[in-house]
Amino acid sequence: MRMKWVFIIIAGFLLAGCGSQGPGGAQQNRPEVGVVTMRAERLVLTKELPGRTAAFLIAEIRPQVNGLIQKRLFTEGSEVKAGQVLYQIDPAPFQAAYDKAKANLPALRLRADRYKEALIEKAVSQQEFDDADAALKQSEAELETARINLNYTKVISPISGRIGTSSVTEGDIVTAYQATALATVQQLDPIYVDIPQSTSELLRLRRNLEDGRLNHDETNPNKVKLILDDGSVYPLDGALQFQDITVDPTTSSVILRVIVPNPKGFLLPGMFVRAVIIEGANEQAILVPQQGVSRNPKGEAIALVVDAENKVQQRTLVLDRAIGDKWLVSAGLNPGDQVIVEGVQRAMPGVSVKVVPFEDSR
Repeated sequence: MRMKWVFIIIAGFLLAGCGSQGPGGAQQNRPEVGVVTMRAERLVLTKELPGRTAAFLIAEIRPQVNGLIQKRLFTEGSEVKAGQVLYQIDPAPFQAAYDKAKANLPALRLRADRYKEALIEKAVSQQEFDDADAALKQSEAELETARINLNYTKVISPISGRIGTSSVTEGDIVTAYQATALATVQQLDPIYVDIPQSTSELLRLRRNLEDGRLNHDETNPNKVKLILDDGSVYPLDGALQFQDITVDPTTSSVILRVIVPNPKGFLLPGMFVRAVIIEGANEQAILVPQQGVSRNPKGEAIALVVDAENKVQQRTLVLDRAIGDKWLVSAGLNPGDQVIVEGVQRAMPGVSVKVVPFEDSR
Protein backbone atom coordinates (compact mmCIF):
# COMPACT_ATOMS: atom_id res chain seq x y z
CA MET A 1 0.00 0.00 0.00
CA ARG A 2 2.86 2.34 0.94
CA MET A 3 4.57 1.72 -2.43
CA LYS A 4 1.33 2.63 -4.22
CA TRP A 5 1.24 6.06 -2.60
CA VAL A 6 4.90 6.68 -3.52
CA PHE A 7 4.13 6.01 -7.20
CA ILE A 8 1.13 8.36 -7.07
CA ILE A 9 3.24 11.21 -5.60
CA ILE A 10 6.02 10.76 -8.22
CA ALA A 11 3.44 10.77 -11.01
CA GLY A 12 2.01 14.03 -9.66
CA PHE A 13 5.43 15.72 -9.77
CA LEU A 14 5.99 14.52 -13.33
CA LEU A 15 2.64 15.87 -14.42
CA ALA A 16 3.39 19.23 -12.76
CA GLY A 17 6.74 19.39 -14.56
CA CYS A 18 5.13 18.71 -17.90
CA GLY A 19 2.59 21.44 -17.26
CA SER A 20 5.32 24.08 -16.79
CA GLN A 21 6.50 23.57 -20.38
CA GLY A 22 3.16 24.71 -21.79
CA PRO A 23 2.30 28.15 -23.12
CA GLY A 24 2.66 29.75 -19.71
CA GLY A 25 6.16 28.31 -19.27
CA ALA A 26 7.27 29.48 -22.68
CA GLN A 27 6.09 32.98 -21.77
CA GLN A 28 8.22 32.96 -18.64
CA ASN A 29 11.36 31.73 -20.45
CA ARG A 30 11.43 34.55 -23.03
CA PRO A 31 14.56 36.73 -22.65
CA GLU A 32 13.98 40.19 -21.24
CA VAL A 33 15.30 43.18 -23.19
CA GLY A 34 15.31 46.91 -22.52
CA VAL A 35 14.02 49.01 -25.39
CA VAL A 36 13.84 52.68 -26.33
CA THR A 37 10.90 53.81 -28.44
CA MET A 38 11.94 56.02 -31.33
CA ARG A 39 10.27 59.39 -31.75
CA ALA A 40 10.74 62.21 -34.25
CA GLU A 41 11.96 65.52 -32.88
CA ARG A 42 13.17 68.87 -34.13
CA LEU A 43 16.95 69.04 -34.10
CA VAL A 44 19.13 72.02 -35.03
CA LEU A 45 22.26 70.58 -36.65
CA THR A 46 25.62 72.25 -36.23
CA LYS A 47 29.07 71.71 -37.66
CA GLU A 48 32.34 72.38 -35.85
CA LEU A 49 35.08 73.69 -38.11
CA PRO A 50 38.59 75.05 -37.43
CA GLY A 51 39.38 78.66 -38.22
CA ARG A 52 41.72 81.57 -37.57
CA THR A 53 41.07 85.13 -36.58
CA ALA A 54 41.94 88.04 -38.86
CA ALA A 55 41.82 91.81 -38.35
CA PHE A 56 38.67 93.58 -39.51
CA LEU A 57 40.72 96.36 -41.12
CA ILE A 58 44.49 96.57 -41.72
CA ALA A 59 46.42 99.69 -42.68
CA GLU A 60 50.14 99.56 -43.42
CA ILE A 61 51.54 103.02 -42.72
CA ARG A 62 53.93 104.36 -45.38
CA PRO A 63 55.30 107.87 -46.00
CA GLN A 64 54.12 109.82 -49.03
CA VAL A 65 57.14 112.14 -49.19
CA ASN A 66 60.88 111.74 -48.73
CA GLY A 67 62.43 113.06 -45.56
CA LEU A 68 63.84 112.59 -42.10
CA ILE A 69 61.72 111.22 -39.25
CA GLN A 70 61.62 114.03 -36.73
CA LYS A 71 59.26 112.49 -34.16
CA ARG A 72 57.34 109.28 -33.45
CA LEU A 73 54.08 110.29 -31.80
CA PHE A 74 52.57 107.01 -30.57
CA THR A 75 53.26 104.17 -28.15
CA GLU A 76 53.74 100.77 -29.73
CA GLY A 77 50.85 98.42 -28.99
CA SER A 78 48.47 101.25 -28.08
CA GLU A 79 45.11 102.22 -29.53
CA VAL A 80 45.18 105.01 -32.12
CA LYS A 81 42.37 106.97 -33.73
CA ALA A 82 41.68 107.65 -37.39
CA GLY A 83 43.40 110.94 -38.32
CA GLN A 84 45.90 110.74 -35.44
CA VAL A 85 49.44 111.87 -36.33
CA LEU A 86 51.84 108.93 -35.98
CA TYR A 87 55.10 110.36 -37.37
CA GLN A 88 56.37 113.85 -38.08
CA ILE A 89 58.71 114.13 -41.08
CA ASP A 90 60.96 117.21 -41.09
CA PRO A 91 58.69 119.84 -42.71
CA ALA A 92 61.34 122.54 -43.32
CA PRO A 93 62.07 121.90 -47.05
CA PHE A 94 58.37 121.46 -47.80
CA GLN A 95 57.47 124.63 -45.90
CA ALA A 96 60.06 126.52 -47.95
CA ALA A 97 58.63 125.19 -51.23
CA TYR A 98 55.15 126.20 -50.13
CA ASP A 99 56.24 129.70 -49.11
CA LYS A 100 58.05 130.20 -52.43
CA ALA A 101 55.03 129.12 -54.48
CA LYS A 102 52.79 131.30 -52.38
CA ALA A 103 55.07 134.35 -52.79
CA ASN A 104 55.13 134.09 -56.60
CA LEU A 105 51.37 133.84 -56.95
CA PRO A 106 50.27 137.50 -56.34
CA ALA A 107 52.58 138.93 -59.01
CA LEU A 108 51.48 136.40 -61.59
CA ARG A 109 47.82 137.02 -60.72
CA LEU A 110 48.23 140.81 -61.20
CA ARG A 111 50.05 140.26 -64.52
CA ALA A 112 47.27 138.00 -65.78
CA ASP A 113 44.63 140.56 -64.76
CA ARG A 114 46.49 143.40 -66.57
CA TYR A 115 46.86 141.33 -69.72
CA LYS A 116 43.18 140.52 -69.62
CA GLU A 117 42.25 144.22 -69.59
CA ALA A 118 44.85 145.02 -72.25
CA LEU A 119 43.48 142.27 -74.47
CA ILE A 120 40.11 144.02 -74.53
CA GLU A 121 41.79 147.21 -75.76
CA LYS A 122 43.91 145.21 -78.23
CA ALA A 123 47.07 146.40 -76.40
CA VAL A 124 48.40 142.85 -76.15
CA SER A 125 47.99 139.83 -78.35
CA GLN A 126 45.90 136.81 -77.48
CA GLN A 127 49.08 134.77 -77.25
CA GLU A 128 50.59 137.08 -74.66
CA PHE A 129 47.44 136.85 -72.52
CA ASP A 130 47.37 133.05 -72.85
CA ASP A 131 51.01 132.84 -71.71
CA ALA A 132 50.31 135.00 -68.64
CA ASP A 133 47.18 132.99 -67.76
CA ALA A 134 49.06 129.68 -68.16
CA ALA A 135 51.87 130.92 -65.89
CA LEU A 136 49.27 131.86 -63.24
CA LYS A 137 47.62 128.44 -63.40
CA GLN A 138 50.98 126.68 -63.21
CA SER A 139 51.90 128.70 -60.14
CA GLU A 140 48.58 127.86 -58.50
CA ALA A 141 49.18 124.16 -59.18
CA GLU A 142 52.70 124.40 -57.72
CA LEU A 143 51.26 126.03 -54.60
CA GLU A 144 48.68 123.26 -54.22
CA THR A 145 51.37 120.59 -54.69
CA ALA A 146 53.56 122.28 -52.09
CA ARG A 147 50.60 122.44 -49.70
CA ILE A 148 49.85 118.72 -50.17
CA ASN A 149 53.48 117.69 -49.66
CA LEU A 150 53.68 119.86 -46.55
CA ASN A 151 50.62 118.09 -45.14
CA TYR A 152 52.16 114.72 -45.99
CA THR A 153 54.98 115.44 -43.54
CA LYS A 154 52.43 114.53 -40.87
CA VAL A 155 51.99 110.76 -41.31
CA ILE A 156 48.48 109.97 -40.02
CA SER A 157 46.54 106.79 -39.32
CA PRO A 158 43.72 106.21 -41.83
CA ILE A 159 41.81 103.93 -39.42
CA SER A 160 41.22 103.47 -35.71
CA GLY A 161 42.76 100.39 -34.15
CA ARG A 162 45.77 98.96 -32.38
CA ILE A 163 49.20 99.85 -33.73
CA GLY A 164 52.11 97.41 -33.73
CA THR A 165 55.85 97.90 -33.64
CA SER A 166 57.58 100.74 -35.44
CA SER A 167 60.17 99.86 -38.09
CA VAL A 168 61.84 103.27 -37.84
CA THR A 169 63.07 105.58 -35.11
CA GLU A 170 63.65 109.31 -34.92
CA GLY A 171 66.45 110.35 -37.26
CA ASP A 172 65.79 107.65 -39.90
CA ILE A 173 65.46 108.67 -43.54
CA VAL A 174 62.31 107.46 -45.31
CA THR A 175 61.23 107.55 -48.93
CA ALA A 176 57.81 108.05 -50.44
CA TYR A 177 55.76 104.83 -50.81
CA GLN A 178 58.66 102.65 -49.67
CA ALA A 179 58.23 98.87 -49.59
CA THR A 180 58.71 98.59 -45.81
CA ALA A 181 55.78 99.88 -43.75
CA LEU A 182 56.60 102.25 -40.91
CA ALA A 183 54.00 100.47 -38.75
CA THR A 184 50.74 98.56 -39.09
CA VAL A 185 47.37 99.51 -37.59
CA GLN A 186 44.73 96.80 -37.17
CA GLN A 187 41.09 97.26 -36.22
CA LEU A 188 40.19 94.38 -33.90
CA ASP A 189 36.62 95.22 -32.92
CA PRO A 190 34.87 93.56 -34.56
CA ILE A 191 37.22 90.83 -35.78
CA TYR A 192 36.98 88.28 -38.57
CA VAL A 193 37.23 84.50 -38.29
CA ASP A 194 38.10 82.75 -41.56
CA ILE A 195 36.93 79.13 -41.70
CA PRO A 196 37.78 76.68 -44.51
CA GLN A 197 34.94 74.32 -45.46
CA SER A 198 35.53 71.38 -47.80
CA THR A 199 33.57 71.36 -51.02
CA SER A 200 32.33 67.83 -50.22
CA GLU A 201 30.73 69.11 -46.99
CA LEU A 202 29.28 72.06 -48.88
CA LEU A 203 27.73 69.79 -51.53
CA ARG A 204 26.34 67.43 -48.85
CA LEU A 205 24.69 70.35 -47.06
CA ARG A 206 23.15 71.64 -50.28
CA ARG A 207 21.78 68.18 -51.15
CA ASN A 208 20.20 67.83 -47.72
CA LEU A 209 18.56 71.23 -48.06
CA GLU A 210 17.29 70.46 -51.58
CA ASP A 211 15.98 67.02 -50.53
CA GLY A 212 14.09 68.51 -47.60
CA ARG A 213 16.09 66.64 -44.97
CA LEU A 214 17.20 70.00 -43.59
CA ASN A 215 15.43 73.34 -43.37
CA HIS A 216 17.01 76.73 -42.83
CA ASP A 217 16.87 77.60 -39.14
CA GLU A 218 15.04 80.91 -39.25
CA THR A 219 15.55 81.73 -35.55
CA ASN A 220 19.33 82.29 -35.75
CA PRO A 221 20.35 81.42 -39.32
CA ASN A 222 23.81 83.00 -39.16
CA LYS A 223 24.69 82.54 -35.49
CA VAL A 224 28.19 81.17 -34.84
CA LYS A 225 29.75 80.15 -31.52
CA LEU A 226 33.51 80.12 -30.99
CA ILE A 227 35.48 77.59 -28.96
CA LEU A 228 38.92 78.85 -28.03
CA ASP A 229 42.18 76.91 -28.16
CA ASP A 230 41.99 76.07 -24.45
CA GLY A 231 38.49 74.58 -24.82
CA SER A 232 36.60 77.52 -23.32
CA VAL A 233 33.62 79.09 -25.11
CA TYR A 234 33.97 82.70 -26.24
CA PRO A 235 31.13 84.62 -24.54
CA LEU A 236 29.95 86.60 -27.58
CA ASP A 237 28.30 85.03 -30.63
CA GLY A 238 29.47 85.81 -34.14
CA ALA A 239 27.52 86.03 -37.38
CA LEU A 240 28.26 84.31 -40.68
CA GLN A 241 28.96 87.15 -43.10
CA PHE A 242 29.63 85.50 -46.45
CA GLN A 243 30.94 82.45 -48.24
CA ASP A 244 33.77 82.81 -50.72
CA ILE A 245 33.03 81.99 -54.35
CA THR A 246 36.48 80.63 -55.18
CA VAL A 247 37.66 77.11 -54.34
CA ASP A 248 41.24 76.76 -53.14
CA PRO A 249 42.68 74.13 -55.54
CA THR A 250 45.29 72.96 -53.00
CA THR A 251 42.76 72.14 -50.27
CA SER A 252 39.47 71.82 -52.23
CA SER A 253 37.82 74.17 -49.78
CA VAL A 254 36.06 77.52 -49.67
CA ILE A 255 36.38 80.17 -46.97
CA LEU A 256 33.48 81.06 -44.68
CA ARG A 257 33.96 84.47 -43.06
CA VAL A 258 32.45 85.14 -39.64
CA ILE A 259 32.36 88.56 -37.97
CA VAL A 260 32.65 88.52 -34.17
CA PRO A 261 32.34 91.35 -31.60
CA ASN A 262 35.62 91.90 -29.77
CA PRO A 263 35.06 94.91 -27.47
CA LYS A 264 37.75 93.95 -24.94
CA GLY A 265 40.34 93.01 -27.57
CA PHE A 266 40.52 89.47 -26.23
CA LEU A 267 40.78 87.95 -29.70
CA LEU A 268 43.98 88.73 -31.59
CA PRO A 269 44.76 88.18 -35.28
CA GLY A 270 46.11 84.72 -36.04
CA MET A 271 44.48 82.91 -33.09
CA PHE A 272 43.23 79.35 -33.71
CA VAL A 273 39.55 78.80 -32.87
CA ARG A 274 36.82 76.26 -33.59
CA ALA A 275 33.57 77.64 -34.95
CA VAL A 276 30.20 75.96 -34.35
CA ILE A 277 28.09 76.81 -37.39
CA ILE A 278 24.36 76.13 -37.75
CA GLU A 279 23.71 73.99 -40.83
CA GLY A 280 19.93 73.86 -40.54
CA ALA A 281 17.04 72.20 -38.72
CA ASN A 282 15.89 68.58 -39.13
CA GLU A 283 12.19 68.63 -38.29
CA GLN A 284 11.86 64.82 -38.12
CA ALA A 285 15.15 63.77 -36.57
CA ILE A 286 15.42 60.27 -35.09
CA LEU A 287 18.11 59.72 -32.47
CA VAL A 288 19.07 56.24 -31.30
CA PRO A 289 21.37 55.49 -28.33
CA GLN A 290 24.79 54.45 -29.54
CA GLN A 291 24.71 51.30 -27.36
CA GLY A 292 21.80 50.04 -29.47
CA VAL A 293 23.83 50.16 -32.71
CA SER A 294 26.49 47.67 -33.80
CA ARG A 295 28.25 46.70 -37.02
CA ASN A 296 27.87 43.60 -39.15
CA PRO A 297 30.83 41.90 -40.90
CA LYS A 298 30.33 44.25 -43.88
CA GLY A 299 30.75 47.26 -41.61
CA GLU A 300 27.12 48.30 -41.95
CA ALA A 301 25.35 49.81 -38.96
CA ILE A 302 22.60 47.54 -37.61
CA ALA A 303 20.05 47.64 -34.78
CA LEU A 304 17.66 45.08 -33.30
CA VAL A 305 14.00 46.12 -33.22
CA VAL A 306 11.05 44.46 -31.46
CA ASP A 307 7.97 44.23 -33.70
CA ALA A 308 4.27 44.21 -32.78
CA GLU A 309 4.43 40.45 -32.04
CA ASN A 310 7.36 40.94 -29.65
CA LYS A 311 9.73 39.27 -32.08
CA VAL A 312 13.22 40.59 -32.85
CA GLN A 313 13.99 42.05 -36.26
CA GLN A 314 17.33 43.27 -37.55
CA ARG A 315 17.47 46.64 -39.32
CA THR A 316 20.28 48.08 -41.43
CA LEU A 317 20.76 51.77 -40.64
CA VAL A 318 22.18 54.78 -42.41
CA LEU A 319 23.83 57.03 -39.85
CA ASP A 320 24.37 60.75 -40.33
CA ARG A 321 26.52 61.76 -37.34
CA ALA A 322 26.96 61.41 -33.60
CA ILE A 323 24.92 63.77 -31.41
CA GLY A 324 26.27 63.39 -27.89
CA ASP A 325 25.81 59.72 -26.92
CA LYS A 326 23.31 59.08 -29.74
CA TRP A 327 23.37 58.51 -33.48
CA LEU A 328 21.32 60.62 -35.86
CA VAL A 329 19.64 58.09 -38.18
CA SER A 330 19.05 59.02 -41.83
CA ALA A 331 17.32 55.75 -42.78
CA GLY A 332 16.38 52.39 -41.27
CA LEU A 333 14.24 53.45 -38.31
CA ASN A 334 10.79 55.02 -38.02
CA PRO A 335 8.94 56.76 -35.19
CA GLY A 336 7.41 54.15 -32.87
CA ASP A 337 10.09 51.49 -33.48
CA GLN A 338 11.32 49.81 -30.30
CA VAL A 339 15.11 49.50 -30.43
CA ILE A 340 16.83 47.06 -28.10
CA VAL A 341 19.56 48.80 -26.11
CA GLU A 342 19.88 46.40 -23.17
CA GLY A 343 20.05 42.61 -23.40
CA VAL A 344 21.19 42.67 -27.02
CA GLN A 345 23.33 39.58 -26.42
CA ARG A 346 20.21 37.60 -25.45
CA ALA A 347 18.18 38.72 -28.49
CA MET A 348 18.42 37.05 -31.90
CA PRO A 349 16.42 37.89 -35.04
CA GLY A 350 13.14 35.94 -35.02
CA VAL A 351 13.23 35.23 -31.26
CA SER A 352 10.30 36.27 -29.05
CA VAL A 353 11.34 38.57 -26.19
CA LYS A 354 9.86 40.23 -23.16
CA VAL A 355 9.97 44.01 -23.54
CA VAL A 356 10.66 46.44 -20.70
CA PRO A 357 11.37 50.20 -21.04
CA PHE A 358 15.06 50.98 -20.81
CA GLU A 359 16.05 53.20 -17.92
CA ASP A 360 19.42 54.89 -18.14
CA SER A 361 20.95 54.87 -14.70
CA ARG A 362 23.52 57.55 -15.53
